Amino acid sequence: MNNIVKVLFGLLIPFAGTTLGAATVFFIKKQMKPWLQKAMLGFASGVMIAASVWSLLIPSINMAGKSGGISWLPAAVGFLLGIGFLLTLDSLIPHQHVNSDEPEGRSVSCVKKSSMLIFAVTLHNIPEGMAAGVVFAGFLNKNSSITFAGALALAVGIAIQNFPEGTIVSLPLVGSGITRRRAFTYGFLSGVVEPIGAALTILLTSLITPILPYILAFAAGAMIYVVVEELIPECQNGEHSNIGTIGVALGFTLMMILDVALS
Repeated sequence: MNNIVKVLFGLLIPFAGTTLGAATVFFIKKQMKPWLQKAMLGFASGVMIAASVWSLLIPSINMAGKSGGISWLPAAVGFLLGIGFLLTLDSLIPHQHVNSDEPEGRSVSCVKKSSMLIFAVTLHNIPEGMAAGVVFAGFLNKNSSITFAGALALAVGIAIQNFPEGTIVSLPLVGSGITRRRAFTYGFLSGVVEPIGAALTILLTSLITPILPYILAFAAGAMIYVVVEELIPECQNGEHSNIGTIGVALGFTLMMILDVALS
């Protein structure tokens, strides 16, 4: 299997996680129980935090150090730019989260709640697509220390946390009166941004190779923004917050093991 085929395969893994999660609308007849939703949100948070550290920030620091520059500079700059990028998108794109009655972003009265729910998950998927793209770009860059196994570990980790995200976006749509087939389609489409974002990230990084450490940290910042701004507050709100915390611990541990064992 040549490297291009490996990368194409790897980029489709996170998308498959979202698709499988959305497909649960055909098997789950009732709405998800609050404690299970909090566990899934916490688990997704833990995976994203661990992936940001082990798969993105640490490789960024190591790569910058090997090039003879200031090892922490690209990680710090890229991380803050990633936070700022998602903050800007969050302020501009109209979206609404599952457990919220108030829309966020620019006020657009003609956009339905179901559409804003989809926009919210799509917004979450942007940094995940970038993260997958940049590690596979690192794999394609022969001067990088990122291996295919390491990139694959991140892709698998994102796919694991995409499964509950796909479920969480699709099931509430069924509860709002949308057919199960349409709810699955919307969940499926919310994940399309991941392989597209990953491909664009690979293209950008291949054109400007020296920015790879910055893009790694940028993706980490974007992912941490989603965790801190949305996922953790949602899994800690109301009852069953301890279950959300346990989910974070399990997700973090699993992603850490995947990254260390497969790298």
